[in-house]
Formats: sequence, structure tokens, C-alpha cells
Amino acid sequence: MPSIRSHIWRAVLKSSTNWNLSLDALRAKTEKSARMATMPKGVVVTPVQAGRVRAEWLEPARAPRDKAMLYLHGGGYVMGSCATHRALAARLAKACDVRVLVIDYRLAPEHPHPAALEDSLDAYQWLMNQGFAPADLIVAGDSAGGGLVLSTLVSLRDAGAPLPAMAICLSPWTDLAGTGESLTTKAKLDPWVTADALALGAHYIGGNDPRHPLISPLYADLHGLPATLIHVGSDEILLSDSTRLAERAKAAGVDVTLKIWDRMWHVFHCFAPLIPEADHAIADIAGYVRSRSSPTRPPTAPIETL
Repeated sequence: MPSIRSHIWRAVLKSSTNWNLSLDALRAKTEKSARMATMPKGVVVTPVQAGRVRAEWLEPARAPRDKAMLYLHGGGYVMGSCATHRALAARLAKACDVRVLVIDYRLAPEHPHPAALEDSLDAYQWLMNQGFAPADLIVAGDSAGGGLVLSTLVSLRDAGAPLPAMAICLSPWTDLAGTGESLTTKAKLDPWVTADALALGAHYIGGNDPRHPLISPLYADLHGLPATLIHVGSDEILLSDSTRLAERAKAAGVDVTLKIWDRMWHVFHCFAPLIPEADHAIADIAGYVRSRSSPTRPPTAPIETL
């Protein structure tokens, strides 16, 4: 049964969400809201230049130096930054006991596809250049960032590059063509994301086919991808993007775990510690990471910072 606090925050979201603003206004609103998020204690934030991409390390005090998570933020490919997802990424870092690298990938419409993908691949290569073994890397993301996780993995596989140990996708946006049935069946249930929000994806698609497998990884060949955890809410408009992804990944032989959280909305994890369901979901992710992590080894290279 959903918590009382989740009912309260659902009502707050429903009454305050407005996607019919200019893109500049939406970006400013997102950044302003992020400043109200509380950071967990004991996580150090360090700016870094990850190849060509500005980024931040989020480092729990006792996290091993030889493991890292590359985190790709959501925001419809048109908004979001290290700052907007700093609190969520820090909670994941602390719960999973792993250093998290959040990147400021380029945003559309100024930089449509494949800019975000290029930046993600660049940051992944930078991590390997720093001495991280692929078996000690995790690639994670939410919403558009969750879709970008999959596009990154498909690109790495097709290039013959080593893949990370696992992937974590929170409410991933995998079908920018908008063919999922939940766009209709869940449209009135999701208090946060609406059809107006999803229309912003046109900026990232640009002149490309929305079913391009590196834009909408639901249509990609998923064979050979690493173990993947998918979290999604039962009430979110993009539920079908996760359920169909899990089906196709399983059919391709991927070790995929799908968890549907009852009565939760899009990327409800962002509401930790305000609702207990978000705390439980982050703990679930931590358990998944621990169960698949390799033993800790000494780092092989120094970490560059600004």
C-alpha cells in the first residue's frame, strides 16, 4: 500500500507541474527545484573534466577507489545537469558504496542527437583511461538518461569496446516514437510526466527517425548487453517503455531484472528521503549492485580533477 507521504507528494506534483512553459523557463525551474534537495551526509562533490565533458565526482568517504558508476541524468534530453541530479546520485553513491561520476552532457535543441550519446561514450572512455576496469564500472541513468544508458551500451558493443559490469535504468525513456500503450492508459495517473513533457523529445530527435535504435533503444538489437536492472512505477506514463524493454532484452538473452513499484510515478527515486518508497528503491538498487560487484582491487591510475 502506498505511503501517506507518497499520497501527499503525488498531490503536490499534480497541482504544481506545468510543462507549457518556454524551454528556458523549464530549465530554470528545474535548476531552482534542485537547490531545495537535501544532500546525504558524507558525500564529497568534486568537479572534474571527463575528457571533453564537464562532470562531478560524488564520493562517499569509504567507497573503494577502483569502482565507479557513470550516471546519466534525465530531463528529456533538453534540461537537467549535474546539479539537478546531484542529490539522487549522491544517495546512490552512498547506498551502493561506489563513487559516482555525473556528467553534464550537451542538451538539445542546441545539440540534438547524437551529442548526448557522444558525451556519454567520451566519459566512459575517460573512466577506462583513468584505470578503471570495465568489470568495475556501472552505467546508470533515469528517464532520458536511462535510454541513454542503453544507447551507450549498444554503441560500445557495436564498436567492440569492453562493456561495464551492469546497467541500471530508472524509468527509462526507450521509445521516443511514442508507441507504448501506457501513454494512453496511464496518462491520468502519472502526476509528473505528461504528453506535453514527452513532446520535448522532438528537439533531441531532430531530423532523424524517432525509431533510430540509438535514439529509441527499444528498437535496438540488445544481445550481448550486461546485466540490467530496470525500475519503473506502475502509474507512470512511460511504463510500457520499461515493460517492453525488459521483454525484448530477455528475448535477446540479457540478464534483466524488472521491478515495478506499486502506485509510483516517473523517477520517484528523486523524492528520497521524502517518501519511503524512494528510500526502499535506492536500497534495492544497492542490493543489486552488491550482488554483482567484483572484489575490490587497488586503483591503477590517479583520478584527474579540475
